[in-house]
Amino acid sequence: MSLAPLADNCLTIAGRVIGPCETRTSPAGIAISRFLLEHHSSQMEADGAREVYCRISVLACGEPIAATARKLSPETPVRVSGFIARANNREGAYRLVLHAARIDLCDLE
Repeated sequence: MSLAPLADNCLTIAGRVIGPCETRTSPAGIAISRFLLEHHSSQMEADGAREVYCRISVLACGEPIAATARKLSPETPVRVSGFIARANNREGAYRLVLHAARIDLCDLE
């Protein structure tokens, strides 16, 4: 099985930070910050509006992106871009996490 090109796994989602950001250092010395992002919007599907709501864990690995995540307060509106992957090898295959490549403050209003 060959690997897909980098562009085949890209996600950008806007929402609000839920709860405090947790930060730790990996055994390899890499800073890892994690927070929960809550998204709520109205999207068009099959010629009709659909209310969309979801929560996704966001991982910010390495400096300076982990430092950016550490500064986020609950309820802060953000736009996060990166790639999605399975949460870890010990958990179910259906739980996804967003690995952040970019975190921007935004206005959701």
